Amino acid sequence: MTKLAIIITIIITIIITIILTVFGLAILSLVCMLYKPPEWLICWVQKRYPTVLFHVPTDKKIVALTIDDGPSSHTRGIQRLLKAHGATATFFLIGSHIPGREDLLRELLRDGHELANHAMFDEMSVRVPAAELTRQIETVERQIAEIYTTTTTATADADVGARAVTRQQKQPRYFRPGSGFFTTKMLALLAQPHLNYRLILGSVYPWDAQIPWPRLNAWHILSSLTPGATIVVHDRAWTAPMLRIVLPEMTRRGWRVGTVTDLLGHSINGG
Repeated sequence: MTKLAIIITIIITIIITIILTVFGLAILSLVCMLYKPPEWLICWVQKRYPTVLFHVPTDKKIVALTIDDGPSSHTRGIQRLLKAHGATATFFLIGSHIPGREDLLRELLRDGHELANHAMFDEMSVRVPAAELTRQIETVERQIAEIYTTTTTATADADVGARAVTRQQKQPRYFRPGSGFFTTKMLALLAQPHLNYRLILGSVYPWDAQIPWPRLNAWHILSSLTPGATIVVHDRAWTAPMLRIVLPEMTRRGWRVGTVTDLLGHSINGG
């Protein structure tokens, strides 16, 4: 091999190495951005899609906890932990999971949680035809409405002193699409008068549907907290162990954990 060929080979090797290094760093940066989106990115997408809730502008140390894919055999354990730590959550329910668990859902309402719509099946909502998605949303809406209309909670009333009275809780019109993806057509569908739903996503997602490691998921949440954040987790076997780490630490740091409606009530923009 001539000296020129050797030099050319070295130069090509260096160029390829640089390209691969830059490409690898770009891929790594993209993965990191997807795993833990920076706050500026959350703010940008919130401005880009103002009708979709990612986070709420507030100066209060409050976050919304949302739990997807319930109810399940794991919901009871999650309920106990939330109650023990004075936390409430918005449960995004899959309609096909509801039959046989209505009493549990009524207990969630009595504990101060709220129930929201996650369509009928565990699937990507963007792949479901509009007519079928509408049917699913309306079916789950009726299921949840039945839970709300048959649940009462004791409240204190100033006019009757210590005597307990009952009130029917208001059913929120929140929808979270399966797998979290949406389109402008879906937003237009949800905005139609016969549905009138607000699409709720989030700003803190530990990828717990894919990662079954409670300690890692807890670290992700605790290291990502900002005022007005919306936390997205799933109703899984490893959710209670994760909350067992997260909830007491959030209390220690002075954070309040509430529902989506609670969080919207603290928006500096009026919700």
